[in-house]
Amino acid sequence: MFNIFSSRTKEYEDLDGVEFKERFSNSKGATLVDVRTLGEFKEGTIKGAKHIDFMSFNFKNDFSKLDKNKEYFLFCRSGNRSGQACNILAKEGYKVFNLRRGIGDWPF
Repeated sequence: MFNIFSSRTKEYEDLDGVEFKERFSNSKGATLVDVRTLGEFKEGTIKGAKHIDFMSFNFKNDFSKLDKNKEYFLFCRSGNRSGQACNILAKEGYKVFNLRRGIGDWPF
C-alpha cells in the first residue's frame, strides 16, 4: 500500500552546529533568532541573536514584522521548539534553518 505521507519533506533545513554557524556566517543579511523564553534568553544566548519567544502568544505576529526575503537561523535549548517554529515559518514563506540539537551544539 502506498503511503501518501511518506514523500513529505521538511520545508526547512536541520543543521548541526558547525554547518549552522558556517551557513549563518556566510549568509549576507541573515538573522540569528533565539526562540527560547525570555528567562532562558537572559541566562545567555549566542552573540547577536534576536529574541522572539516561540511560546509567546505574539510569536507569529512578532515574526510577521520581519522581511520574508531574508534568511533566519533559529535555535532553542534542544532544537525542538526551534524546529517547530521553523516548520510554521517555512509554511508562511520564510527561509529558515534550525540548529538541530540546540544552543549547546553551537561551536564557540
